[in-house]
Amino acid sequence: QLQLVESGGGLVQPGGSLRLSCAAPGFNLDNYNVGWFRQAPGKKRELVSCISRNGRNTEYSDSVKGRFTISRSNGENLVYLQMSSLKPEDTAVYYCAADPSVILTMCLIESREYASWGRGTQVTVSS
Repeated sequence: QLQLVESGGGLVQPGGSLRLSCAAPGFNLDNYNVGWFRQAPGKKRELVSCISRNGRNTEYSDSVKGRFTISRSNGENLVYLQMSSLKPEDTAVYYCAADPSVILTMCLIESREYASWGRGTQVTVSS
């Protein structure tokens, strides 16, 4: 069974940067659609970004567009979420999600479309 492991979260000052990583030990993430979601206290889980299997199609929420970048590191079997110009409202638990797909160009934007989830990594943006 696919297990996802997030890493890279932490405490950062406003304006700072973090890079989150999503790993799937024993599985090839190239065979999966991958998404990053986040959930802040008292709020619903929301899509941050997603990436297609071939890495050419991505989507971002309006709140992070221009500040966050999702990418695949195929040689390392990882999916990254580079976060820059962080704001206090970015504070949340960030989750990696994956779903198998035969379609190379699809990017899934709904949480219900993902079968596998990581346990999350906390990102706190505060001075």
